[in-house]
Amino acid sequence: MFFQQICRNRVKMKTSNEWQFHRRSGEQSHPTKAVNTISMSSYQETSPLVPRSRLSLVLAVALSLCASFSGCSGADKQQKAQAASPRAVSVAVAKVEQREMPVYLVGLGSVTAFYTANIKSRVDGQIMRVNFQEGQIVKEGDLLILIDPRPYQVQLEQMQAQLFKDQASLRDARLNLDRYTTLIPSGSIAQQQVDTQKSTVDQLDGQVRTDQAQIDNAKLQLVYCNITAPFTGRVGLRQVDPGNIVHAADTNPMLILTQLQPIAVIFTLPEDQLPTVAQHMKNSTLLVEAYSRDYQTKLATGKLLTIDNQIDQTTGTAKLKAVFDNKDNQLWPNQFVNANLLLETRKNSTVLPTAAILRGPQGAFVYAVKTDKTVEARPVTISLTQGNTTVITSGVNPGDMVVTDGQDKLQTGSTIEPRNSGPNNTPSASSKGSAPISGTPAS
Repeated sequence: MFFQQICRNRVKMKTSNEWQFHRRSGEQSHPTKAVNTISMSSYQETSPLVPRSRLSLVLAVALSLCASFSGCSGADKQQKAQAASPRAVSVAVAKVEQREMPVYLVGLGSVTAFYTANIKSRVDGQIMRVNFQEGQIVKEGDLLILIDPRPYQVQLEQMQAQLFKDQASLRDARLNLDRYTTLIPSGSIAQQQVDTQKSTVDQLDGQVRTDQAQIDNAKLQLVYCNITAPFTGRVGLRQVDPGNIVHAADTNPMLILTQLQPIAVIFTLPEDQLPTVAQHMKNSTLLVEAYSRDYQTKLATGKLLTIDNQIDQTTGTAKLKAVFDNKDNQLWPNQFVNANLLLETRKNSTVLPTAAILRGPQGAFVYAVKTDKTVEARPVTISLTQGNTTVITSGVNPGDMVVTDGQDKLQTGSTIEPRNSGPNNTPSASSKGSAPISGTPAS
């Protein structure tokens, strides 16, 4: 109706303009004649100058405009109808699987050398030879540093000479004691003189023993001149060079020897998890995996050795110690690592990506995909969350498809259009090639 009214108004305006034109023309032809008013109908009847073909053209244009607007109105109604119909939502989906699920406890730790020795000199003297290179792997008993042994060799010879002299005095005293003892029955010697000789023999015997102890000490000093490796390990940066004078009272070590094979990792776990760990330790040896700081690289696999005998009250954690063979030298002392303690492996577990789990007033649920590409909300029971994978005990079955991305646009009955699911959308792929993040069994 609105477009029809516009067409009528345009026709009236056109007709009125033509009438005014002809009126001006008549006034110019008859300037002395008075003209008052004239109706449209009478003008059309009397004026032969109105072009009827032009009027018909205007009406045709108006009708075409009305038809076009009517067509546009019909197209808008069709678009509104299509918008009102439900659209398929593009989402990412993943398949529920049944497989083995490892259960890890994750703690932060640092690598600790199994043995570390700050090697210092136990005698004073000049370094004659350094028998190692920095970074070298040495074996137990290998000679590392030789300190000048000549002063201690001279002392040993002096002590040996003193021992020889005192032994000779001891022998003479014992012979005299034997003579005095044989004269006692005849009364040729006083008993006091015999007792004095016995005391002299005992004193000389003590002196001989002192000399022997000094000889042993001199030999020990000679041993100290040869500094050997107390265990098999890797030599660090040396602090001395040949020709340096060292003293037994020096505070700085000449070198640091560290055992790298095997090596230990000390990490912490919350005190609430200790009973579970202790229970599993009784049944079998627990494996520990060491990962790099960024959790991108698995460094080594070892075994849990022991749990500390006390809990840190300030943090509520306890220390655990694991031992690694470290054959490829991936672990270094004081290195920060993430330790994953494998408690158990649950067989035939129903797993799905953690991204599929949603939380609502009624608890956890997932959007399960039906065969007609619609979804429905299903409540699920969570048994374990391990990084990007979750173990479900009820709600879905192996082989079901669940939505992992785009759930905010869905409700029960919504139509979906699954996207190409990459490897990250499957629970099995999310746990391969990467370390598990802190996993905690659901209560």
